[in-house]
Amino acid sequence: MKNILITGAGTGFGKFYSIELAKRGHNVYAAVELPSQLYPLREEAAKHNVSINVIKVDITDPIDVNYASKLDIDILVNNAGIGEGGSIVDMPDSVFRKQFDINVFGTLSFTKAFLRKFTERKSGRIVFVSSVAGFLSTNFTGAYTASKHALESIAETLQLELKPFGISVSTINPAPYKTGFNDVQLEAFYNWYDKSTAIIDHDGVTFTMPQYDQYQDIKEMVDVILDDRAYVRNVFPKEFEDTIKTIQKDAWVAKNNS
Repeated sequence: MKNILITGAGTGFGKFYSIELAKRGHNVYAAVELPSQLYPLREEAAKHNVSINVIKVDITDPIDVNYASKLDIDILVNNAGIGEGGSIVDMPDSVFRKQFDINVFGTLSFTKAFLRKFTERKSGRIVFVSSVAGFLSTNFTGAYTASKHALESIAETLQLELKPFGISVSTINPAPYKTGFNDVQLEAFYNWYDKSTAIIDHDGVTFTMPQYDQYQDIKEMVDVILDDRAYVRNVFPKEFEDTIKTIQKDAWVAKNNS
């Protein structure tokens, strides 16, 4: 049995991972950002007849981070994150900065709160729930993809730095899944977009990529969380790797005005 802390567990993959890990007999600390998410997740766990320690942890709140850092865990799953939609050209600096404050700076700072324990005992596992957006760039999701590009580099660097301490680091890189995250992300610009002053027209912006069933690869993703010998980078579904490689190859030969 492993002691596992999962951030951003109130919705989506964080919730699914928490329940699946609990079903497998692990001691799960499911950290949700908001107090309003505590009871619903406890109710969800009860429906599945599993026991989960549901706690309130905002990874950008120093008090919450200090509280969480006292937990004795074997595996940290960094799942908390946000998606700010809209063009980078028009996006206010404060919104772009918030994207990085949570997905990059907040995630790294939260991770570092556990590194002293991990390195001293020479064991531990860190999993970053990144995205295929860490390898791609698309219109109207530039802030999000930029944050995931940064997270990819951080994860790969930590893997190299922490290997001598017996600590394994991996990323889980989901393609678009129908969790609601992708659609809501592209609605985020409504709060700041002003058509009369915008450079880029945002009318009719929707998430157009096909989305996979949200449950289809949860067990395989959880396998990665538990496997300290897993690949450093883990794309789901596996078939999406070819799509990534094609897009990246095209980027090498892309020219302006073509």
